[in-house]
Amino acid sequence: MFKIMIVEDDQTISGLIADNLKKWQFDPVVVTDFNAVFDDFLQEKPHLVLLDINLPVFDGYYWVQKIREVSKVPVIFISSRNTNMDMVMAMNMGADDFLNKPFAMEVLIAKINALLRRAYNYADQGTDVLEHNGLMLNLKNGMAQIGENEINLSKNEYKLLQILIRQHGQIVSRSRLLKDLWQDERFVDDNTLTVNINRLRKKIEEAGLKDYIQTKVGQGYIVP
Repeated sequence: MFKIMIVEDDQTISGLIADNLKKWQFDPVVVTDFNAVFDDFLQEKPHLVLLDINLPVFDGYYWVQKIREVSKVPVIFISSRNTNMDMVMAMNMGADDFLNKPFAMEVLIAKINALLRRAYNYADQGTDVLEHNGLMLNLKNGMAQIGENEINLSKNEYKLLQILIRQHGQIVSRSRLLKDLWQDERFVDDNTLTVNINRLRKKIEEAGLKDYIQTKVGQGYIVP
């Protein structure tokens, strides 16, 4: 599920967009503090940003420049300002697309999908990618990704992560993981699994997600 950050001061519009994004299986994050748009961006690590031009405090041009200092995340401007100069400025400041208000929700969803495919090279998320809580696991190349941060995984780390994501919300026993990774757990040191889990946790945390894999003492591991 891709995370979409909505920076729109009209609560009716932002709420309508958020509701529709949920219907399309996106994870919307609505900004409410327009003094802290950049802070929210750094914290949430969205996969795409929807950004109005006319905003309290600083306008959308300011915020897209701030975002571009640290990220290449796709940005779509949504605005009632529809002159050619507005569109040119938006693109020159770093936006990827521009949509005039009022707009059809189907058009917005189409633009979002197009940019996500282009930015993350996922033609079919349901087939090629597992996603949960902001982490995407590409089943074609064995790479994980959090926002724009890619994670190189060993063969065992990839297998562990795939199992845990597929079983998210459920405790997976150490015995099950040992058996799935090494076929016969009787010939594997129990500490081997702990080492692999700890390495995987560290990589995920360094890429931006803490406590992604949790330990249930005496039971196993869980991705909530």
